[in-house]
Amino acid sequence: MTSPFRFCVAPMMDWTDRHERFFLRLISRRARLYTEMITADAIRYGDRARLLDYNVEEHPVALQLGGSDPEALAEASRLGAEWGYDEINLNVGCPSDRVQSGRFGACLMREPDLVARCVSAMRSAIEHSHPNCTVSVKCRLGVDEQDPAEALVQLVNQCQDAGVTVFIIHARKAWLSGLSPRENRDVPPLEYEWAYQIKRSNPKLTVVVNGGIIDLASCALHLDHVDGVMLGRAAYKDPYLLSQVDQQLFGEPDHPISREEILEAYIPYVERMQALGLSGQAVTRHILGLYAGCAGGRMWRRFLSERMPTSQDAAQTLADSLALIRSYQQQAA
Repeated sequence: MTSPFRFCVAPMMDWTDRHERFFLRLISRRARLYTEMITADAIRYGDRARLLDYNVEEHPVALQLGGSDPEALAEASRLGAEWGYDEINLNVGCPSDRVQSGRFGACLMREPDLVARCVSAMRSAIEHSHPNCTVSVKCRLGVDEQDPAEALVQLVNQCQDAGVTVFIIHARKAWLSGLSPRENRDVPPLEYEWAYQIKRSNPKLTVVVNGGIIDLASCALHLDHVDGVMLGRAAYKDPYLLSQVDQQLFGEPDHPISREEILEAYIPYVERMQALGLSGQAVTRHILGLYAGCAGGRMWRRFLSERMPTSQDAAQTLADSLALIRSYQQQAA
C-alpha cells in the first residue's frame, strides 16, 4: 500500500496559506499539504476561523503547531482535529529567533523529554474522538554542537514511546546562533543518511525526508530508503512540478492537468474569495511560479504583479492574464 506521506509540500511561513494549498490541490490530488506553523496559543485565544479555516478540497491537509506547553498543545490539537485536519504536526525544526524566544521549534531538539510529553498530550486529546487524525513530528538532525547519533535518535525513540509513528526529518542540523533562518535552510550540510538510518532501525515508523529536494527524480531516489519526501521552496517556486506527482510517485494514470486548465479552475475560486471581501493580491500572490521556465512566463508574471494590486475585479484580471499567455504562445508556435 502506498504511503499517504509519499509526497508532501512543506509548511512554509507566509507561503502555504489556504489559497496556496487550494492552488496546489488543483495540480495534484495526492500531495499532502501543510499549513504554515501556527502557535498553540494563537489557536486557543485568537481568531480560530481565520487561523484554521481551509477549503474542503485541500484534504489531505495537516495543521502544523508551534509550542512547548503540553496542555496548550493538547487543546490546540483537539481544536484542529475538530476542525477536520487529517494530521497535527509539531514543529521541532524552525530555527528563527522569535521561535526560540518562545521555547519552541528547533531549540526543542535539546529537550526530548518535553517533546515526548507534548506529543503524548496531543495524542491523548484526540485519539479517542478523532482516531484517524495523526500526530506527527517535524524535526532537524540536531542543533549546534549536538551529535545526531544522540540528539535525533533520542528524540525519535522518546516520541515513539509516546505513540508517535510519523517523523518528518529535515536532514540538516540547525545552528541557533550565527546563522539566520534563511542560512539555516542552505548552509548546514545535508545528511540524508541519518533519516535513512532511522527508517532502517525502526521499519514500522513512517519516515519522511525533507531538505534540498528539488525534483521528482531526486524524490524517487529517496523513496528507495524512506516512506516519503517533502519539498518546500522547489514546490513553491515551480508548482507545476506537482503535475507529475500522482502519476510518477503514486502510479495513477498519466493525465496531468495543463497550466491553462489550472488557471481556468482557479478563476472561480478567486471569484468566491473576492465575494468574501478578500483582495485579489492576497488570493493570487502565490501562483506566480506557474509558468516558471516557460516561454512568456516572465511576461505573465509581470502582468499579474503589476495589475493585481490595484484590480477591482481579480477574477477578470486573472482571466486577462490567461488570454495574454495564450496569445503569446500561439504567436510563438
